[in-house]
Amino acid sequence: MTTSEEKTRRAELIAAASRLFKEQGYERTTVRDLAQAVGMQSGSLFYHFRTKEEMLVAVMAAGVAELSERLEEALIGTKTPLDKLKTLFRVHLDTLLGDDKGALSVLLYEWPSLSDKARTELIKLRDGYEREWQRVLDEAAAAGLVHHDTRLLRKLLLGGLHWTIQWYKPGGESTPAELAERLLDLVLKKK
Repeated sequence: MTTSEEKTRRAELIAAASRLFKEQGYERTTVRDLAQAVGMQSGSLFYHFRTKEEMLVAVMAAGVAELSERLEEALIGTKTPLDKLKTLFRVHLDTLLGDDKGALSVLLYEWPSLSDKARTELIKLRDGYEREWQRVLDEAAAAGLVHHDTRLLRKLLLGGLHWTIQWYKPGGESTPAELAERLLDLVLKKK
């Protein structure tokens, strides 16, 4: 297999693992399930990943990477602190609640399944994403848009946005983008 084919096969495995871990849970998903999802023999998975946990870490890392990339791209061209805040909320909820919500939801639901070593690796990735939130919230606070305790506000907002996965219903009263606008309106200081 060429390096390009290996990367493609690995990406297929991550996508299948993301879907299966989301649908069945990490503990209930077997190596056989994962192999069948991509038309491989069970033992062949270990050519790409040493352990099932390594697959879980790859799924979660892919979720954080996708979220970070979407945010970075969406922030290009935003000028005002308010536009940047809107972008934070919209990108986060679009990624979490959108059609391809597997990897990020796996990160939220399966965090307890990770070893301490695996958590440490993922925390570094998560911290990079949260630094961008912190930067935008600090700008918004300086502009008088949000409360000045931006570190606590960041934790509150991300926790609240993550929880939407529990109660949001696709096709309900709001799209993810509309929900982002409504939630942001609750956060903004009223003049």
